[in-house]
Amino acid sequence: KVPVLIFFFFQHALNSGVRRYHVAPVLCQRAKVAMSHFEPNEYINYEKLEKNINIVRKRLDRPLTLSEKIVYGHLDDPAKQEIERGKTYLRLRPDRVAMQDATAQMAMLQFISSGLPKVAVPSTIHCDHLIEAQSGGEKDLRRAKDINQEVYNFLATAGAKYGVGFWKPGSGIIHQIILENYSYPGVMLIGTDSHTPNGGGLGGICIGVGGADAVDVMAGIPWELKCPKVIGVKLTGNLSGWTSPKDVILKVAGILTVKGGTGAIIEYHGPGVDSISCTGMATICNMGAEIGATTSIFPYNERMKKYLGKTGRADIAALADEFKQHLVPDSGCQYDQVIEINLSELKPHINGPFTPDLAHPVSDIGAVAEKEGWPVDIRVGLIGSCTNSSYEDMGRSAAVAKQALAHGLKCKSKFTITPGSEQIRATIERDGYAKILREVGGLVLANACGPCIGQWDRKDIKKGEKNTIVTSYNRNFTGRNDANPETHAFVTSPEIVTALSIAGTLKFNPETDYLTGADGKKFKLEAPDADELPKLDFDPGQDTYQYPPKDGSGQHVDVSPTSQRLQLLEPFDKWDGKDLEDMLILIKVKGKCTTDHISAAGPWLKFRGHLDNISNNLLIGAINIENGKANSVRNALTQEFGPVPDTARYYKKMGVKWAVIGDENYGEGSSREHAALEPRHLGGRVIITKSFARIHETNLKKQGLLPLTFADPADYNKIHPVDKLSIVGLKDFAPGKPLKCIIKHPNGSQETIMLNHTFNESQIEWFQAGSALNRMKELQQKSS
Repeated sequence: KVPVLIFFFFQHALNSGVRRYHVAPVLCQRAKVAMSHFEPNEYINYEKLEKNINIVRKRLDRPLTLSEKIVYGHLDDPAKQEIERGKTYLRLRPDRVAMQDATAQMAMLQFISSGLPKVAVPSTIHCDHLIEAQSGGEKDLRRAKDINQEVYNFLATAGAKYGVGFWKPGSGIIHQIILENYSYPGVMLIGTDSHTPNGGGLGGICIGVGGADAVDVMAGIPWELKCPKVIGVKLTGNLSGWTSPKDVILKVAGILTVKGGTGAIIEYHGPGVDSISCTGMATICNMGAEIGATTSIFPYNERMKKYLGKTGRADIAALADEFKQHLVPDSGCQYDQVIEINLSELKPHINGPFTPDLAHPVSDIGAVAEKEGWPVDIRVGLIGSCTNSSYEDMGRSAAVAKQALAHGLKCKSKFTITPGSEQIRATIERDGYAKILREVGGLVLANACGPCIGQWDRKDIKKGEKNTIVTSYNRNFTGRNDANPETHAFVTSPEIVTALSIAGTLKFNPETDYLTGADGKKFKLEAPDADELPKLDFDPGQDTYQYPPKDGSGQHVDVSPTSQRLQLLEPFDKWDGKDLEDMLILIKVKGKCTTDHISAAGPWLKFRGHLDNISNNLLIGAINIENGKANSVRNALTQEFGPVPDTARYYKKMGVKWAVIGDENYGEGSSREHAALEPRHLGGRVIITKSFARIHETNLKKQGLLPLTFADPADYNKIHPVDKLSIVGLKDFAPGKPLKCIIKHPNGSQETIMLNHTFNESQIEWFQAGSALNRMKELQQKSS
């Protein structure tokens, strides 16, 4: 065993500027390694993972998928836990928690409400969501620091007080930071962002959750997850030419649709895996959130080992080599579904508009757009975001841009670049990629989410103007990027975005079509080629990490009672022990209703720490089936139409409970728990839909709401916005037992339908206590 003193020597070397990489010194020859930015007592414990896997393997007596190995390897009680894919709830012990600044505000406010002195597992906060794209990286970052000073101070001081690491604004996007520092083969990490699965590119089980789930883990409570099914995606052949890792997930999204992965982990395997870079695998896992998957994962291989080494973690790779049999699937393991993709035959894809699963080959999109009446002229091309902002991504885009410049061309469309992290920004500046992308007409934005999440002060169009943009992002829901419902957003790879931005039209296919150079001669772009990783070491750039002090008990956390951005939480009311009688219907939603529809982002991000203020965006994007309009619902008490939040507040003031009726896959998209907190805060009690997205359903349960589904989906048509609803049988509320709903029509007639739920016993206790946080406090009081 190597003395822990090595760690302090290493830390001294860091502080002395010898090498400011986030390296992981070995503390134990076998199974424990201190990781980047970890405290001295943080370890990778493969021996425990191995022990748990062996217990479960003996119990199940069958080969295990990689997903099962890592998930079951983190069971709180592997010897006794009931395990059945798609049915039982697992109690798990994740290794760490990560939170982006928009969701961290509410997560930390909830943790403060818990009364606990310090987090029980390694946790970090990442400032990436509150920086608006406007003028360019440096100016936008300075502006964000000024505008968001109160929030950043709250997060920094809360992190210091409760033992949470703090990545300052400008450090980069949470998922890229996790890949560079915290993800590793076999880790289980939860993050308060739906694209946390990005870490699967390094062989980890990384799952997006709401803030209340993060609080459970930070409090040292076992975390619940319904035992996921496993969908296998077998990759054969090799990527080449214009085809990129992004095209794999764009193809899978077209096959499975936005809800096809719900309740499942997508596990990639097969010989084709080895032709994909580590950051390419991360891109594929990242966008698995768009098909509703719990997470996605790749098996440990040489590409991961190479990336670990380049990011200063060669010792972790060496350790992973020792335990590799637990970091790949067993031979003969069984998947619930198998999809096979031949990478040698896969063509470049572009998905959209308005939904990330509408897949088209790039070769077809121009004709399809003309047929559908979509604008073919591209107003803006945007590359980067958490999905595609790696060194390789930037290199391939620069390779395309360099060819255009050689022929005297620049982008016909506006063009923006978002580096994924400070490390990526500094390295592409050093290696000339950023210079090439600027010369072709690009604007380098801050290391942040920016336009991908609606943080875009767009000036080139007016709201309501029909236009097309192409991005390398992951989501393209209506109005997501710029709040304009008429923006047709298409998702594709960074190199295709770059080529299309140079051409300025969706009708250009870089595989076959020619451009005309400044000299009047025609030329064809060659397929881009770029280094997977920099030949030199990564340039770490500026140091943007704040370590939590060993003892933060003396740290003061400021939350002003008059603040418009932060608000301490009051506990939700407990269930009164009665059935929910004669609830009004706030809105019956028609069609797609994502968390963007329920709790919009963009300009509303500034209120993520103030529940009452942000509740003014409740369901303002959802379409009311009664009139086909957004943010216009009938007040059943006054018969006047008005905004959804105002109507909800009126009902709350009058002491009237209300429900929401939704369609398929209600709550898809972001993990934002505000979409569950807001209806609870404004007096909602029940959300009834045909089906739910996984994270949103859990978030609703955590806040004491009842997410219920129609036993017969056709019953959606029996409920009208003017009806009243009663949920009866709550005194006998039990796992697996449907609830009865009585529909009371205005003419005095009634209908009874059955509603299903997925509550287990502990989740029913959340409902009865008023929220999971209330229940946590009850248990603390009993134990003390």
